[in-house]
Amino acid sequence: MQRILIPTDFSENAWNAIDYAMQLFRNKRCTFYLLNTYTPVIPSSRFMAKMIDGVRIVDAVRDTSERGLQKTVTRIKDKYRNPNHSFETISSFNLLAEEVKDIVDTFGIHLVITGTKGASGADEVFMGSNTVRMIKSAKKCPILAIPHHFEFITPTEIAFATDFTRFYTTSELSPLIEIAKMFRATIRIVHVQYSIKALTELQQFNLNMLRRYLGDVEHYVHTVSELNSVSQTLEVFSQELDIHLLAMLNYQHSYMEKMTREPIVKRTAFHAQIPLLVIPELSMEGISVGHEEEEENVESHN
Repeated sequence: MQRILIPTDFSENAWNAIDYAMQLFRNKRCTFYLLNTYTPVIPSSRFMAKMIDGVRIVDAVRDTSERGLQKTVTRIKDKYRNPNHSFETISSFNLLAEEVKDIVDTFGIHLVITGTKGASGADEVFMGSNTVRMIKSAKKCPILAIPHHFEFITPTEIAFATDFTRFYTTSELSPLIEIAKMFRATIRIVHVQYSIKALTELQQFNLNMLRRYLGDVEHYVHTVSELNSVSQTLEVFSQELDIHLLAMLNYQHSYMEKMTREPIVKRTAFHAQIPLLVIPELSMEGISVGHEEEEENVESHN
């Protein structure tokens, strides 16, 4: 049973992410946790204080949140009628990123699926600022960001962007492999280089281990020259190969981090056009243990 968290603000952008989730997991038994957070502004003016009780404002906003969640569940059930799916609703007086982090820990969430409107201002990266905050705060759970207006396409072509400088654990790769196996997808490992050169010994080792983990999942390695930025390079690659889903690990010096740090001039040309699966790294302790276990497993199969 998959436990999937979907934040919603009841916008069409949020519904689009729900729509995608229902179709992506149509053949899987899942519990979906629908989350709406609210932080009502309490009037501080002495004139307003006589007219409105601050507590009542919070109650009213909470009621609106709870009704909105129930309407959303009804809308989902009316459209999909999927016996594999069950729903829980969570209405919370909290900041979104903080609440997502708490729910992931409390309920053992496997995946967060969220809508993203894309860049709309200089203070945002290549997706909505709420999504970026969730990615930075959710250290234990992958996040799947669905672009505004993106219509579901069965993900048979998946790109995994990496530079091979870091060892991968099976736990980190499992969300990627699971989706690939669900849809018999091809994984295209894409390596962006500023100038094309041979892999180092460490990079080659990590690539070899990655290919062993992917096992019988069809996969290919693509080395591409950086165009103007990592984000633009990946966008062009995704368009040319008709990629349906882009996956990245999020760790220090990763492509994901580079994209969030790119100068505004470079990143404004990039808008998330396809779903982006952001996979968090495990603790260093988890990595070392996983490393040893995987080497033993590989040796035992040789």
